[in-house]
Amino acid sequence: MKKLVAEFIGTLWLVLGGCGSAVLAAAYPELGIGFAGVALAFGLTVLTMAYAIGHISGCHLNPAVSIGLWIGGRFDKKELIPYIIAQVLGGIAGAGILYLIATGKPGFELGGFAANGFGEHSPDGYGMMAALIIEVVMTFMFLIIILGATHSKAPKGFAGLAIGLGLTLIHLISIPVTNTSVNPARSTSQAIFVGGWATEQLWLFWVAPIVGAILAGVVYKFISPEE
Repeated sequence: MKKLVAEFIGTLWLVLGGCGSAVLAAAYPELGIGFAGVALAFGLTVLTMAYAIGHISGCHLNPAVSIGLWIGGRFDKKELIPYIIAQVLGGIAGAGILYLIATGKPGFELGGFAANGFGEHSPDGYGMMAALIIEVVMTFMFLIIILGATHSKAPKGFAGLAIGLGLTLIHLISIPVTNTSVNPARSTSQAIFVGGWATEQLWLFWVAPIVGAILAGVVYKFISPEE
């Protein structure tokens, strides 16, 4: 239960911090954070939680990460479903808090609410195939970073930095394409509030990250040095 509570809190923070920076700050040019600031915000949420709850739950914060770690032999199958449930609920709670804050401003319009999308709902108009490819590849690389940085032979104490900066880089690459998911819990949390097109396109932001994570688990298991 302690692990699940940690995952709930961590995923809440990821959604509140990352999506919150997009909804509350990036929408206003005078605040100056832009999409690069949003990318950094997502990375910082993971970096801070890695050191806050990494020793409790492993700081997955992402169903695709949990699945990739399981495929890579780093996570117990019996904990997989409870972790995913805790992550999705934490993400929804984070989005709920963000919604309550955002609607406190007169004239607030929900708009995309930092949801993920493709086609006309892609930030720069990228189609479904481009979205599918980038989400698979970015999640694959994210899991390679996680599996490598947390390996027993990796330098100690730096995993959080590598993973947080890795997620920042992933957002810098893929925000224009899909608004960056690589995390089904993050996508679900925003889609619930947006509804309509966001829930219709949500399937891609479950399928692609999970496929990328499974591929990374298989590949890293093959290339991994002996424990």
